[in-house]
Amino acid sequence: MSTPVLVITGTDTEVGKTVATAVIAAALAARGQRVLAIKLAQTGVGENEDGDAQTIARLAGVEVDEHLRLPDPLAPDVAAELAETSIPTVGEHAERVAEQAQSDRYDVILVEGSGGLLVRLDSEGATLADLGTPLEAKGIRTGYVVVVRPGLGTLNHTALTLEALRIRGLDLVGVVIGSASDQPDLAERTNVDRLRTLAEGQLLGAVPSGAGDLPPQTFREQAPTWIRL
Repeated sequence: MSTPVLVITGTDTEVGKTVATAVIAAALAARGQRVLAIKLAQTGVGENEDGDAQTIARLAGVEVDEHLRLPDPLAPDVAAELAETSIPTVGEHAERVAEQAQSDRYDVILVEGSGGLLVRLDSEGATLADLGTPLEAKGIRTGYVVVVRPGLGTLNHTALTLEALRIRGLDLVGVVIGSASDQPDLAERTNVDRLRTLAEGQLLGAVPSGAGDLPPQTFREQAPTWIRL
């Protein structure tokens, strides 16, 4: 039986997607699950610098893989065009993820996208939303986790992202608030219930602001208390 895949996307860039992925990875690992976290396309990071995959490995202590790295902090298709290089298609990304899911080495595979759900990941215009269908066609259970902002504006962005998933027939596993303040303002306080309603009760939890700056051991100990899987 193939390993299930959780695709982690966001309502926008800089919503706390990488740290949320690390939280999910750490929470699963704390249950004894063998976790692989994949970053499909890392942009805006130099060849010898740590990217999102390395952040996840440091915080969660799980195995990671990075499919592609491009230097400019842009959408992958634009960054590849500026770098004058070819990049894998989403179909090719799916093939590689499928191989890892069928290897029997992992219990769960996490796949982190770039930016929001409909950011173009290849030169053909395919997006993270196009990753799930070929994986499901191979019999690999695939679900999406959406990382959202807590504050003003998040309700519209979240509703649009969840609608895009529904239109495509993609499975929503849940919504995670990516960076929750310990002193929430009025919008942040009232948005929690609204986000829970938008997610049809599948609000998995909230990652505290600054969680990514915690020592790794503290992060791993606390991660299971921040989300419900």
